[in-house]
Parts: sequence; structure tokens; C-alpha cells
Amino acid sequence: MADVKKVVLAYSGGLDTSIILKWLEDTYGCEVVTFTADIGQGEEVEPARVKAEAMGVKEIYIEDLREEFARDFVFPMFRANTVYEGEYLLGTSIARPLIAKRLVEIANETGADAISHGATGKGNDQVRFELGAYALKPDVKVIAPWREWELTSREKLMSYAEQHGIPVEMKRGKKSPYSMDANSLHISYEGGILEDPWAEPEADMWRWSVSPEKAPDKPSYLELGFNNGDIVTIDGKATSPAGVMETLNKLGGANGIGRDDIVENRYVGMKSRGCYETPAGTIMLKAHRAMESITLDREVAHLKDELMPRYASLIYNGYWWSPERTMLQEMIDASQRTVNGLVRLKLYKGNVEVVGRKSETDSLFDENIATFEDDAGAYDQKDAPPGKNRRLSYL
Repeated sequence: MADVKKVVLAYSGGLDTSIILKWLEDTYGCEVVTFTADIGQGEEVEPARVKAEAMGVKEIYIEDLREEFARDFVFPMFRANTVYEGEYLLGTSIARPLIAKRLVEIANETGADAISHGATGKGNDQVRFELGAYALKPDVKVIAPWREWELTSREKLMSYAEQHGIPVEMKRGKKSPYSMDANSLHISYEGGILEDPWAEPEADMWRWSVSPEKAPDKPSYLELGFNNGDIVTIDGKATSPAGVMETLNKLGGANGIGRDDIVENRYVGMKSRGCYETPAGTIMLKAHRAMESITLDREVAHLKDELMPRYASLIYNGYWWSPERTMLQEMIDASQRTVNGLVRLKLYKGNVEVVGRKSETDSLFDENIATFEDDAGAYDQKDAPPGKNRRLSYL
């Protein structure tokens, strides 16, 4: 412990990391540098600064990483149509490699001896943070308090906070708040009654979306423009990656879109129940697949679908910086050169419907061939017997 004089802590200002800040000072006798990444959680950022200052922190890093997060992490992931175990859009997972990257960079800038995080010993985030940090700085020292201390339950944490005068938002008497994670892609909920997979989530738990039952009776329509597999316009207006996500979160949430209740297989070897709100991601996935449906060759599309579960697992398990993820990304990005055009969507009471798609430059859809009417010789039906495996996109 004597060789740790300064630690960079990934600090949200929430229960866990506020306690960790105090615990690091007491246990290691070290100076703590806090790093809070603004990746779309909005109002949570400045309270983190106030809390860190109140606890005597001298070096406080709060950085707006929303555009970098959307452009360099979320958008590349959605080019692959990435879904983990058929449902999870990886909202927590994809944020961790960016945070790990900045932790390492700040440690280098400040001369810190170690980095620290608030991920529990039961969760995936400890793996994601640490694999990311080790990939970028193999000799980095990582302090993971949840693997060292005796504060092994939410109630013990609440008690510790009370003893040390650490404020806790959303305190409900003796009841622990949900464990939540938010960024511009999603917000997640774990703990409390959600630990019973039979229990229905409380109606007031959800923050970003109305229930489908209470969504407007009139549908919302929008057009998304794609360039090289990325959304670049909304209803004809050029929009940055972070702007795309912010706009789609608002539109989706207002129409009851993006709620999910999942039991997933964690990398550390257990099943876990979590609830997620991912309005923008739900819309982006639907729209991207629609755009690919008319612009990708059949075998390219099928190969992407075969590789996607492996790509999703790499992100879920913390291997964003691995050579195999990089290799897959290069292949995926190459496939997106023709994914250009417009997709028209209808949002209505929790549903995202594709009601139109077109590409002026890269469409492989030929109405003359696909028609059930007279095709004027565009397609010779004598070529249809089994064994003649035609790939019309190459004709």
C-alpha cells in the first residue's frame, strides 16, 4: 500500500464511488484524483463535481465525451447490428472501454500510481475496466475495492455512507436505491425487487420512457439518412452522432419505445436480471437493418449475422481493445460502404415500424425483377430450378 500515493478514480458521484473515494484515502493513505465522464447522463455530472469538492478532492476531471462516445464506440457497434443474447443492446458494456482509456490517460498525465473503479466483484464491469486498462497500459495497477473490502451489500454501503456523512440521492428510508447506470445509449436498473426475476418492475422506476399504454394515440414518423452505415440526418437535417442519439431518445421515449427486462449470462459466471431503457438504440438497430436490407449483398448480410454474436460477446466481455474485435470491425466497416440512403419509420406505442426504405445510389432492389406482374423479360423463370443459386446483386 505504501507505494500507492495517488489514484485516479472513475467517479460518478453515486453511492459506491463516493464511498470508494473515502475508503481509498483511509485504506491507502493516498491522494485521489476523480474522473467523471459525461457520456450523456446529463444532470449527474455537476453534482459529482460538487461532491468531490466537498470531500476535499483537489484534482477533478469532468469531461464531455458525448461525441467521442457516440462516434467512436456506439456507431461502430451498431454497424454490426450488435445484440447480446438476442435482447441486450450493450448500453453499459460499450461505455467501459472509453472510460478505461481516459483513466489510463489521466493516470499518465497526473503521475498517478494506480487507477480504481466501482465495479463489484459479481459484475462484468470489473472485467471491462481492467481488460481495457491492461490492453492500453499493461503495467497499470488497478485497485478494485469490491474485491478487497467488507462492504458486501447495499445496506452495508448505506450504513457506511451514513457514518461518514456521505450524501446519497434517492434514499428511501432503509430501502436501498436501484443500482443504475446511464449514458446517451441507455439507462439500466438492477437490485431491489429486480433481484426476483418473477417480480414486475415498479411503474415509477422507468425514467426515460412513458409506458406504451400511456404513449400518444397518434404515431410519429421520421426519416433517417444513412452514409456508410451511420445515421447522418434526421428528417433531412444533418445531425452529429451524439445529436442523433439525443433526438432519438426523446422521440423513442415519448412513444414508449426501448424498454427491456432481461436475465442475462454474465461473464463472471452467473445469471443476472436487469431492466434497460434504450430508445435511441432500439430505433437505430431497426433502421440500420432496414437500410442494409436493400443495399447489402445477400451473402455479406448473412455473414455479418453469423459473426455478430461473437462481436457482441467481445464487447460484453470487455474485449473492445482486442485484436480480434479490431479485425472484425475492419470487416464490418468495409461492408458499410454501400449502406447509404433513407429509412422511414413509424413510432407508435412501443413499436418501431419500418414503412419505407430507399437508396438512390446503392440499392440492389430491382422492381422489374421482383414484381409479380409482367417483368418484360427482366427475369427468366427457367433459371429458377434448385441448384441454380443465383446472386442477382452480381448480375
